Amino acid sequence: MRITSRGQLTIPAKLRLRLGLLPGTDVVFKEIDGGILIRSATAPSDLMEERLRNARGVAATGPSTEEIMQWSQGEKP
Repeated sequence: MRITSRGQLTIPAKLRLRLGLLPGTDVVFKEIDGGILIRSATAPSDLMEERLRNARGVAATGPSTEEIMQWSQGEKP
């Protein structure tokens, strides 16, 4: 099996069916000793961990707490 230039690989159909990895199934990739574990993300904590990892560094910085307090009191920062 070979990983494509886009980082994709195909999980063999027999294995997908045996493990219940149907189209649309969320999976978790976890680094383990010298390899990668791929498993179905059945636990909500698995999904949350993956989503948090993907979201890191994408949020824009907003107003400071001090600015929000000034706005809430009708003052302009």
